[in-house]
Amino acid sequence: MDTALLLQLTLNGLIVGALYGVVAMSFVLIYKASQVVNFAQGEFLLVGAWVCWWFLTEWQLPFYAGFLFTLVFMMLFGLVLQVVVLRPLIGEPVISVIMATIGLGIFFQALMKWIFGVFAKPFPPIFAMEQVRVLGLEVQTVYLASLGVSLLIMAGFGWFFKASKHGLAMRATAFDQQVAQSLGVSVPKVFAMSWAISAVVSAVAGVVVGVVNGVSSALSFYGIKVFPAVILGGLDSILGAVLGGVIVGLLENWAHYIDSQWLNWGNMFQIAPFYALVLILLIKPYGLFGTKNIERV
Repeated sequence: MDTALLLQLTLNGLIVGALYGVVAMSFVLIYKASQVVNFAQGEFLLVGAWVCWWFLTEWQLPFYAGFLFTLVFMMLFGLVLQVVVLRPLIGEPVISVIMATIGLGIFFQALMKWIFGVFAKPFPPIFAMEQVRVLGLEVQTVYLASLGVSLLIMAGFGWFFKASKHGLAMRATAFDQQVAQSLGVSVPKVFAMSWAISAVVSAVAGVVVGVVNGVSSALSFYGIKVFPAVILGGLDSILGAVLGGVIVGLLENWAHYIDSQWLNWGNMFQIAPFYALVLILLIKPYGLFGTKNIERV
């Protein structure tokens, strides 16, 4: 038993899991506000990563400036997308909105391939040191930075929903849209805000993954990889999204360890989260922290 490898993979799982948790929060944010699952979430990562790469390579901006411009672009991107495409669908059956998000995902993936090509492109070097040692373990600098950013985003979400006027309005809308509107909350503005925040947060994750692996259409697959974390924690729970992301990150890395040491199947780390998804749906269909809906007929 290689204990050093197990500790290394556990640390990697915690760091990657925090990033998964951030993306899962983006899923939950949109679902809480509008009761819609955004199946184009992975494409938000892809668009954010390509835009940041374009700022850094074509405009030759320093990383911090390109990153900030990317966040501004993605905020406007989320707002425009909600106002132009999704706002006209308010009042339509939920399945219509879900199909619209699937169509948006296919469109943006094809658009990015048309603009930037189909081959992965690396980010320019960001940090002077690619790896640092933490408790005797090697960690990529960008992942360590992403952990700090993920924790800041999580703390920001906590403050936003508990202390800010807009966060309270979003919570009210998630609880009951009609009651919130009767109290003066602008439900369309809450919807637009949720999509803008979701796009910005997804762009952060997309840039981190792009810096490590290069930018390509494979980034959009992270939307599917994070989905088990969302279901595991509960579709309407921010805390559950964070915990689900960490669990999925650990599961992936522990499955990789078991596979490399004993099973030698070759792809167990890719399918382990989906086994967990099926298991949690059998035991707790609403997830660990999801709200159980009770309908009386």
